[in-house]
Amino acid sequence: MKLKHSIPIIIHNMKILEEKIEFIPIKYPEVITFFNSYGLSLDGKESSLGHFLDNLNPDDYEDIGIDREKLIENLDSFLRQMHENNIQSEAEVLSVTIIGGHDKNGKSENKELTLQSGTVTSIVGPTGSGKSRLLADIEWMAQNDTPTGRTILINGKKPDTNLRFSLEHKLVAQLSQNMNFVMDTSAADFIAMHAESRYISNSEKITEEIIYQANLLAGEPFNANTPVTALSGGQSRALMIADTAFLSLSPIVLIDEIENAGIDRKKALGLLVKKEKIVLIATHDPILALMAVQRLVIKNGGIYKVLTTSPSEKNNLKALQSLDNRLLSLRNLLRNGERLEENI
Repeated sequence: MKLKHSIPIIIHNMKILEEKIEFIPIKYPEVITFFNSYGLSLDGKESSLGHFLDNLNPDDYEDIGIDREKLIENLDSFLRQMHENNIQSEAEVLSVTIIGGHDKNGKSENKELTLQSGTVTSIVGPTGSGKSRLLADIEWMAQNDTPTGRTILINGKKPDTNLRFSLEHKLVAQLSQNMNFVMDTSAADFIAMHAESRYISNSEKITEEIIYQANLLAGEPFNANTPVTALSGGQSRALMIADTAFLSLSPIVLIDEIENAGIDRKKALGLLVKKEKIVLIATHDPILALMAVQRLVIKNGGIYKVLTTSPSEKNNLKALQSLDNRLLSLRNLLRNGERLEENI
């Protein structure tokens, strides 16, 4: 997560108002986005930014519903937010370490495991064994202060307290099997709003890419104008996985049982790994379990085993995927009103 631009806090001493407009797209491209949001174009202007603002007439300010002082104040807030976002981006997360606590009976897990960026780890175990509890410990970056007594390290160190409890700068994004939208907006507008909140200047392009990627994951396609409230469960999860891959600053992604989500699981995990996320997925699905580099076996609330996916298991994964593709083709036949009368 490297910085593309440096956004210093410079409004308070008016330095940016002294900048020549011709240099602003190069030095502070986000400022162009800010003024475009008010319908003000800086294209072709040769003066300083301050001179440009001084020479806007009262009708111009009335048209945008704001005066010069308030516009500068809003620009100040905008740059400060960009500065905070960039500070977060500087903290690149390369690894997450889980230091074991104990199971439900107090027995020590006696495990220490480090997960690297760009990898997938599956979590398996019976219902109620504690898979979701492990995900919760990672989400909260537990410091021996949860029922399991586990400790989570980021890049080998205890996370900063402010970062751990920050609502704005979360290191963890979580995708669950139950995802419902309540906003009455289109898929494109929903993604565009997220992009704009991240101060991404090419929101139209990234929105188009996310919807395209989501359709590669979803079993049934949808378009940019589809209301998010009309998306199926699989379409919703596909949209959120693509959104997480391209827009979320969170380097750690926790997935809780999406095997019945109606999405292409291999492509979904591949997309997140390509974006260098650290992915953990709690699952009952043998395909998802074996797609991971390793799997944690949970028993009685504790980490019972840590197993690396073996070459033989990878070969079996190919056979399982072949069977899964066959089942998918049969499901599609049923969906299309065909009969399954041939010998299977």
